[in-house]
Amino acid sequence: MKNITLIGMPAAGKSTIGIILAKTLGFEFVDTDIIIQNKAGRLLQDIIDSEGLDSFCSCEEKALLSVKNRENTVISTGGSAVYSKEGMRFLKKSSSVYYLYLPTQVILSRLDNIKTRGIAMHPGETVEEVFAHRKALYEEYADVTVDCTGKSTEEIVAEITVHHRKIGKNEV
Repeated sequence: MKNITLIGMPAAGKSTIGIILAKTLGFEFVDTDIIIQNKAGRLLQDIIDSEGLDSFCSCEEKALLSVKNRENTVISTGGSAVYSKEGMRFLKKSSSVYYLYLPTQVILSRLDNIKTRGIAMHPGETVEEVFAHRKALYEEYADVTVDCTGKSTEEIVAEITVHHRKIGKNEV
């Protein structure tokens, strides 16, 4: 079976859902934010603060491209992964891409650590503005949009699992 890549806004649940999804399917799990932090030896926010957004996005693209030669892996991406055309093209070739959608108000209610979380935002930019810009990119790159509104983690994992198993049967 193909890999599964999860995209969406920060706090949409990509890492949490990704870990449980990987356990459910017997897949490996990779979080590209953790790849960036491990390689840099620093937190995401430290990279953004000291080197700027362009440098951070370059690190993110390298992290996306580093998940080569994997099979049966759930890949959780950072919210800004969709800014990398090359990275997303690579992931689309090797993965089914699922966009975890939540309304802006839900994202805002979950982002109580916005200043330290490591969100790729320009100074003065609001979460609403970031979401407005990224939403079209999430939709462009997604094979499937999963509306996570009002659903439990288990319900979301079950929905993705059912869809992914259908894809697997069609590939054989």
